[in-house]
Amino acid sequence: MLYRTVPKTGDRLSILGFGCMRLPSKNRSIDEERAIRQIRHAIDSGVNYFDTAPAYHFGKSEQILGKALLDGYREKVRIATKLPHWSVRERADMERILAKQLATLKTDHIDYYLLHSLGKESWEKMERLRVLEFLGQAKKAGKIRNAGFSFHGTLDAFRQIVDAYDWQFCQIQYNFLDEHNQAGTAGLRYAAGKNLAVMIMEPLRGGNLAGPVPEEIRKIWDEAPVKRSPAEWGLSWVWNHPEVTVVLSGMNNEAHIDENIRVAGSALPQSLTPDDIARIDQVKETYRRLMKVGCTGCGYCMPCPAGVDIPGCFALYNAHHLFPKDRAPRFQYIGHHGGLIGDVSYAGLCRQCGKCEKACPQHLPIPRLMKDVKADMEGMMGVVVPVLKGGLWCMNQAARVRSLFSGESPHG
Repeated sequence: MLYRTVPKTGDRLSILGFGCMRLPSKNRSIDEERAIRQIRHAIDSGVNYFDTAPAYHFGKSEQILGKALLDGYREKVRIATKLPHWSVRERADMERILAKQLATLKTDHIDYYLLHSLGKESWEKMERLRVLEFLGQAKKAGKIRNAGFSFHGTLDAFRQIVDAYDWQFCQIQYNFLDEHNQAGTAGLRYAAGKNLAVMIMEPLRGGNLAGPVPEEIRKIWDEAPVKRSPAEWGLSWVWNHPEVTVVLSGMNNEAHIDENIRVAGSALPQSLTPDDIARIDQVKETYRRLMKVGCTGCGYCMPCPAGVDIPGCFALYNAHHLFPKDRAPRFQYIGHHGGLIGDVSYAGLCRQCGKCEKACPQHLPIPRLMKDVKADMEGMMGVVVPVLKGGLWCMNQAARVRSLFSGESPHG
């Protein structure tokens, strides 16, 4: 594992951080045993930076991380969590939220404390509520060690926030498709120039830059003289920037965790060759041509008042266009969002209220895009779902009949 240094403190952090936003699931909740096992394996392999937030997994992420860091693991890591500006109405809310986080994480201090998902308006609100005074007092009391913020907004707003306080670090979205979106490369360099550590979120765009990749993309990667997986290419591109301190990965698969740890053992700054950079640029342009919606699956748009699974619909919509010969995305869309498996959550339910668009860190025109998803993915839903449901009913009835003659329970 390679480590990089926080400029203002000298703290050494693993270049790979464990993002606790997409922990493994089981029965519509976190698979607690597996998640704890994965977290501890990462720590044993040298990862020492863990990022969570009250919003992740509807409040369960901090809870699971706190449990995982028992038995001596807390002393081996740095915890990063966040103050949700949308939950703050007055100054006292900040104290209340932090106290609850300390209890949930089973610790007496937060190593890296962020104001969550700032943009221009949210920053102005928090500044009015005296958040900088709160951060100073919390640091003085030893409840937090380092103050920072995560960001989704314009470059101008990013620079304004960087200049407003003596931050130790910040967190931005950055990958080879988002080189010039939000803070982008210019923001990365601006923050580093002010001696801030820079943590990177969405280095693989919610997993969309990893595998499986479209055939056109796979051919470009396969032609490289040095063989790397798509995930390795994407992570290496981010780590190639010396201004980057930690790259967060929302790891929830053992094989992916081990691959990321392996890559983090050799990803030195400025180690990619000009040919490597040119190849990544070629992939970047191909993705932009193929992809319909730039959704990262972060879930900030959820829950939808109308019941639409917005990230889920976009993921299958993109997959349908990235893999045009594969029928699976369309059938998965019908099955998962049409009510065949789980709750009805298809794009056609959208009431165009606009709540999601205001919450989207990518500033996507979600209501308009929902119309596109509906037109493209739901043409046969009214016919296919009743037929499939009827087929499942017949199968269940047949199983019940067989059970009467076999003496077995139809539920096994």
